[in-house]
Amino acid sequence: MGLFGRNKNKSTESAGPTGEVTLEDGNTYPVSQIVDCIGDSCPRPQLMTKKALSGAAAGDVIEVRIDNPTSMEAIPPMMPELNSTHLGTLKADRYWRVIVRRQ
Repeated sequence: MGLFGRNKNKSTESAGPTGEVTLEDGNTYPVSQIVDCIGDSCPRPQLMTKKALSGAAAGDVIEVRIDNPTSMEAIPPMMPELNSTHLGTLKADRYWRVIVRRQ
């Protein structure tokens, strides 16, 4: 049994087929890791984001997929304490794609 009573085997994975994301401002970034937090509630998305960033190299871009509004709003304010930057949040069909970069 995994954290919070669920076995979440796909919590992190390599980037999707294109390996990059284009934000609303038109900037495109290569995505080095996707953190799948769909179906998770606080504090798991924040903890998974923190874990992914702690293992990332400077300049790595991470996409965090979240369907919990509270978690989606909680991640951008965490970035300064994690030596990272929130690049943007994109709305997909059933979840948000929070894009962050390790400084």
